[in-house]
Amino acid sequence: MPILRAFAQHPETAPDHTPAEMYSVPTRAETYGRTEEIIGSWFAGSGKRDKVILATKAAGPDTTLPWVRGGKSRFDRAHLRAALEGSLRRLKTDYVDLYQLHWPERELNNFGVLAFQEETPLGTDFEETLGALDDLIREGKVCAVGLSNESAWGAMRYLALADQGKGPRMASIQNVYSLLNRSFEVGLSEVAIREQCGLLAFSSLGMGVLSGKYLGGQRPAGARATLFPSYTRYFRTPNAEAATAAHVKLAREHGLDPAQMALAFVISRPFVTACIIGATTLAQLEANIAAAAVKLPEPLLKEIEAVHARYTYPCP
Repeated sequence: MPILRAFAQHPETAPDHTPAEMYSVPTRAETYGRTEEIIGSWFAGSGKRDKVILATKAAGPDTTLPWVRGGKSRFDRAHLRAALEGSLRRLKTDYVDLYQLHWPERELNNFGVLAFQEETPLGTDFEETLGALDDLIREGKVCAVGLSNESAWGAMRYLALADQGKGPRMASIQNVYSLLNRSFEVGLSEVAIREQCGLLAFSSLGMGVLSGKYLGGQRPAGARATLFPSYTRYFRTPNAEAATAAHVKLAREHGLDPAQMALAFVISRPFVTACIIGATTLAQLEANIAAAAVKLPEPLLKEIEAVHARYTYPCP
């Protein structure tokens, strides 16, 4: 497992998402693109590029990332081409199977916000973005395109324009989804099913929180929250610990590994195309993969729903 060993040596680069030009995380100018570089080195050394479905993402605008095209990255023709060419160079390949828009150009109520978001400028016209992506597909540099951290309105806008012949159809949407954040089920799940734009669920273990290893204030050596205490998304809300403890208790009562139960739940949802996993050890990887064979019985699913009713969206 050479690529897993490389991520273990650089834990900040180990993805629980698909790769992206802005990674590793935490983001720093000196490690910009490092995750893609590790994967590219593995491709070059293994010769297995044709055995892999490769996805990566183009960064949207973010003034806190001035090293990404001056902090002014957009989803117009010039920026998308520059982003893709940089990714291809780092990944040591001449095409990407799935190319995703990492986050919208407009402000959304995500990343910890569930309240109404005031209307903000839309940024690059969606038609131009689709046209730019269509160019890259026609050139053979991209096979399919997708969204990430997008809303139901944004997804449907892209899909409707594609149906009007304005460019390629979005094949997927990569958003957060786990037992600690099931907000995708409201609105977007219907889009995913009816429009065949399936969810690539990320952070399905809530940065490892749903394994139970952080309960009671524990911070195991080498764990992500131990190495990077600024990662507070799954710790900062009053119900985060209680909801996690309830799910861990359920898993153990049913003789299941808590992390495998959490992943099996995500995999079982009809709107999910893939559950993205992250691992820094071979044991974690093997356990995560084995979750695909875990079938949750109906009584357990009902108990999970009861916990969800008690702790709804504890980690937005």
